[in-house]
Amino acid sequence: ASNPALFWGENTYTYRQLQDQTLCLGGRLMREAGIKPGDRVGLWLQNCPEFVPALFGALLAGAAVVPINNFLKPDEVNFILGDAGIDVLISEDDMAAAFAALKESRPGLRILRARDLIAGGGPTAGPGRAFPERGESDLAVIIYTSGTTGHPKGAMLSHGNLLHNVESCRQVLSAVREDRFVVVLPMFHSFMLTVSVLLPLIVGGSIVLVKSLHPLKNVIQEIYQRQGTILPAVPPFFRAMLSAPLPPGLPVRVCISGGAALPVQLLHDFNARMPIPLVEGYGLSEASPV
Repeated sequence: ASNPALFWGENTYTYRQLQDQTLCLGGRLMREAGIKPGDRVGLWLQNCPEFVPALFGALLAGAAVVPINNFLKPDEVNFILGDAGIDVLISEDDMAAAFAALKESRPGLRILRARDLIAGGGPTAGPGRAFPERGESDLAVIIYTSGTTGHPKGAMLSHGNLLHNVESCRQVLSAVREDRFVVVLPMFHSFMLTVSVLLPLIVGGSIVLVKSLHPLKNVIQEIYQRQGTILPAVPPFFRAMLSAPLPPGLPVRVCISGGAALPVQLLHDFNARMPIPLVEGYGLSEASPV
């Protein structure tokens, strides 16, 4: 319980802290927002520690979670809110400028700030109530496509879908509790959600949530400081790493490219010049036991 679960700048969050926050948030969603099994709860958050208890707290309350791209404009968010049937949105102050537009288009929408939901304790479902039981076939998340060829479409994934995908990733990466997963990409994306949020927490590892992404040396410094061992990112990030001066003793044992096609030449150059292997993320699902 006292093991580190998440690093954020100079702060360290233990498993017990994240569990308490998750219980608190899940209970408040049930008591104060009336969330019941099958309801949709949107997450419109930037990368932040609150993303983790918001995700698991909503799942604990029985909801299907809809992570929303934090770079979307209000009208794009409104489409997803309507399409998924979301009446409760967990967000943050940095998004507040769009709240009025969202509520105007969806008058019944309740926007709750993640930090408020985990403040003040109250880690129970409420008097005489218990968190609902959910099975592998129950809906867990709805992941929306980018919408580059039309309106975004929501992919509906069950708890079993997520668990099997995470298990395949665990097998391919040989992930263990000593691993520390470096997060440099948006947590709302399915790639990060699976490989850098669900996987490390299921194996008892740690999340290194990088606070400052630019310049690249900030990321490299954080990897060394927090001893990150698994680095998922996109091809441009690894291209930049090729020309970056790396001090000796890099703790990373494997890099995973996802989110876009990995050019063959980049894969060849990286694996020829770098002391750590780069693998294609799309291959992670090949070991799925489903």
